[in-house]
Amino acid sequence: DRVRKEISNVMQKNDGKLTMKALQSMPYLEMCLKESMRMYPSVHFISRECSEDVKLHPYLVPKGTTVHLLIYDLHHDAKIWPEPEVFNPERFLPENIKNRHPYSYLPFSAGPRNCIGQRFALLELKALVAPLVYMFYLEPIDYLKDVPMIAHIVLRASRPIRMKVIPIKRV
Repeated sequence: DRVRKEISNVMQKNDGKLTMKALQSMPYLEMCLKESMRMYPSVHFISRECSEDVKLHPYLVPKGTTVHLLIYDLHHDAKIWPEPEVFNPERFLPENIKNRHPYSYLPFSAGPRNCIGQRFALLELKALVAPLVYMFYLEPIDYLKDVPMIAHIVLRASRPIRMKVIPIKRV
């Protein structure tokens, strides 16, 4: 309801139009999207080749070794993300982000090889989700917890996740 209220307020202030400014003024929607990407990162692992020897106590990873970073596992590590299976957008409040390691959240990778389109992708997500939430109630028929995930190149549900879409009557 909180995200619907935020979207409704922004849409009403903008005569039902989604402008760039309107999309940028939905912090709770952004936190919800980030939490969704934490829980279900589309790219669930990345591989990198060590450009130099790296000491990972007590191991030495030699230069040239291919290392697989398991983003899904990182995003579900209870030492970093308390109650990792709980959907909690407040994890992304500024005061909660400031002490978190910058590489603890990697839906778009990080560092010099991160996704150059991440800001655009987040903007696209907002532009897609905001009108849906504004115009419809979305009721799950299937719940993610009941649908096994398949981890191929991208993480996806093993079957379609159905939902009931109910138009919202606006006066």
